[in-house]
Amino acid sequence: MTTAIRSEFLKFFTTRLWWGMAIGIFVAGGLFAGFFGWALTSEASRNRPGAPQGDATQIANTVYTSGMGVGYLLLLTIGVLMIGAEYRHKTITSTFLATPKRLQAMLAKVVALLVIGALYGLISIVSSVGVGATVLKLAGHDPFPSSEVFRTMALSLLVLGLWGLIGLGVGILIKNQVAALLIGIGVAWIVEPVAGLLLGFWDFGAEHIVKYLPSQATSAVVNSVTQGGQQVARLEWWAGALVLAAYAAVLAGFGIWRTLREDVS
Repeated sequence: MTTAIRSEFLKFFTTRLWWGMAIGIFVAGGLFAGFFGWALTSEASRNRPGAPQGDATQIANTVYTSGMGVGYLLLLTIGVLMIGAEYRHKTITSTFLATPKRLQAMLAKVVALLVIGALYGLISIVSSVGVGATVLKLAGHDPFPSSEVFRTMALSLLVLGLWGLIGLGVGILIKNQVAALLIGIGVAWIVEPVAGLLLGFWDFGAEHIVKYLPSQATSAVVNSVTQGGQQVARLEWWAGALVLAAYAAVLAGFGIWRTLREDVS
């Protein structure tokens, strides 16, 4: 198992993908933290109709995790590529020959994705806290108003790892790598947010459906600010983490089960 995990890290960190993604997450974390830090502390921005609302802790949480919107899309992409590239380049056969027990090979990918997600989460936090804390301090706000901020930063590492597992499941279930990327990113970035917005206008949807969508569960975990006037209910942070973990477990679990049973050539 250890050898299989080491192999997955070797496959990932010997390509240019990992540092390209790292640069993207680092830059996105700093840029979004600076923008949201200004937007959430500026009097003109906070007083306009429909402006995001939240207490000091929620503002800090939002600033430090604002790059997560880019981060979880990148981890979703990494999850798809981790298995999709194997199918595309026909290396999945070599992987299973090197690790005959397929379950071990797939669990190695799961462990690798969780660690990679935590690594990218740390990169994002370093950038966002460096910029965001400075902006909040200059605006006269406490950069760390409560211990919940540190909990949120720790949970963001888990969130990115779970999105990586969601990508792994998508990559297994949709064998064509390009199609898996387009569908996975399209659903996460466009379809799901639009569906959540539309369901928000329906009382039953706003109360019982929207909060269980992946992006809403992610927002619940990090306890970010809410859009002014929005009446969509939100899960507790621990419930949001469980919902997101359930998505990852179902997609990755079903994908692994399918991989264990199908012929590979």
